[in-house]
Amino acid sequence: MEWRGRRQSQNIEDRRSASAGGTGMGRDPFGRSGLRIPVGRRGGGLSFSTIIILIVLYFVLKMMGIDMLQMLEDGSTGGPGYEQTTQRELSPQEKEVGNFVGVVLAETEDTWNTIFSASGERYEEPRLVLFSGVTRSACGTASSATGPFYCPGDRKVYLDTDFFQQLAKQFGASGDFAQAYVVAHEVGHHVQNLTGILPKFNQMRQTMGEGEANRMSVRVELQADCFAGIWAKQTDQKGLLSAGDIEEALNAAQQIGDDTLQKRSQGYVVPDSFNHGTSAQRMTWFKRGYDAGKVEACDTFKGDV
Repeated sequence: MEWRGRRQSQNIEDRRSASAGGTGMGRDPFGRSGLRIPVGRRGGGLSFSTIIILIVLYFVLKMMGIDMLQMLEDGSTGGPGYEQTTQRELSPQEKEVGNFVGVVLAETEDTWNTIFSASGERYEEPRLVLFSGVTRSACGTASSATGPFYCPGDRKVYLDTDFFQQLAKQFGASGDFAQAYVVAHEVGHHVQNLTGILPKFNQMRQTMGEGEANRMSVRVELQADCFAGIWAKQTDQKGLLSAGDIEEALNAAQQIGDDTLQKRSQGYVVPDSFNHGTSAQRMTWFKRGYDAGKVEACDTFKGDV
C-alpha cells in the first residue's frame, strides 16, 4: 500500500508512550488501597484545618507531577481499573507503525464520509486508541490478549500494535495491507454502530442462547469484513494499492477464520462456537465488498452466509 506522505487522521489517541506499571484495582499513586482524605466531624463539612491540609496536599502532589483534579475528573483516583504509568520514548519503528495506522484511518474516513454523504447523512468519525500492553476503555480493560476491538460505549477502536507482529509471526499473515484490513474491519463495526446494526444485535443477544448468539455474531463480523472490502475498493481506485495487497488481506482473513484458528490451537473445530466466521466465509465477504464496492452488497443477515 502506498501510504507514505499521505494525510494522517487527527482521530488517533496514542497511549503507547505511557506504559502500564500495574493494573491494581483501587490503587492510588502510592500503591495503597485508596487515598485517605481527612473530613470534618461536625455537620458533614470540612474544618478549616482540613481545608488547609487538602490545599497543601494538592500542591505537594502537583509538584510530584500528579494532578489530583484531573484524576478526579477521569475517575482514576483509586477507582477500578486504575493504572500506574511511566512515560517512555517511542522507538522509530513504533512511530512508523503509528503513522501507518493514522493514514489507514484517514483513508477509512474518506471512504465512509463519501458513502454517508451520498445518502444525505453525516459520518461521525471514530477515534482509534493505540496502546501497549493494557489500557482502559468504556467496554472494560483492553489488553494485548484481547486483540483489536471496537467499543461502542465510547466509539473507539482499540489496537495494541504488537498485534501486527503476532499477525505475521503467529498467524502467517504478513504485509501492510493485512494490517490495514484489520483496522478497516474494526472501523466497519463503527459503521454498524452508527447505522443501528450493532445496538440492535447487542439488544437481541440478551435474549438469545449461546449458539444462536454465536451464529448472529458471525453475521455481524462478516458484514464488517464486507465493509472492509468496500474500503479496499475505494482505496484501490485511488491508485494506492500495490500488487499483492488484496491477496494479503484475503490471506489475513483466511488465517484468522474460526475454523483455522481452532485447528491450529486444538486440532479440531467446534462450529457451534464460531463467532467470527470460517476462513472461507471471511474471504468471501471481504471479496464481495471489494468487488461490489457498495453497502447494499453487504447484507449478511439475509439467507445463508
